[in-house]
Amino acid sequence: MSKLGEVKERLGDWRDRLRHRPTANFTYRIVVGFVGLAVLALGIVAIPYPGPGWAIVFVGLAILATEFEWARRLLKWTRERYDRFMDWFKSQGRWVQAFGFLLTAAVVVGTLWLLGAVSLAAGWLGIEQPWMKSPLGLGSG
Repeated sequence: MSKLGEVKERLGDWRDRLRHRPTANFTYRIVVGFVGLAVLALGIVAIPYPGPGWAIVFVGLAILATEFEWARRLLKWTRERYDRFMDWFKSQGRWVQAFGFLLTAAVVVGTLWLLGAVSLAAGWLGIEQPWMKSPLGLGSG
């Protein structure tokens, strides 16, 4: 058996023993739920930004899927929809892909503006424009 196989087997045995201790099992499931939801939330926030937003979402769902059946089903469903959308998107013409890029860029710029990052960065450069200020009052520094 490989080293990885041994580690997986030992972890599986440990988890099986934990299931027979109700308080420990409940605590473990709460911790897995909290960590999985935190990672999932981070991934959802990161989706429109350049980088691994969807990968983080899938990791969060995979963490939850180790303990929760609903998360296993949601992970499978989400992955299928994501793969189907990406296949469709890649098969589209350049203008649809360009529109997707522009839409993503607009979401990124819009959220940075709402969070005050545009005003903050402009202030560092000595540019003061009223339209750059966040309507939420964030980022004035």
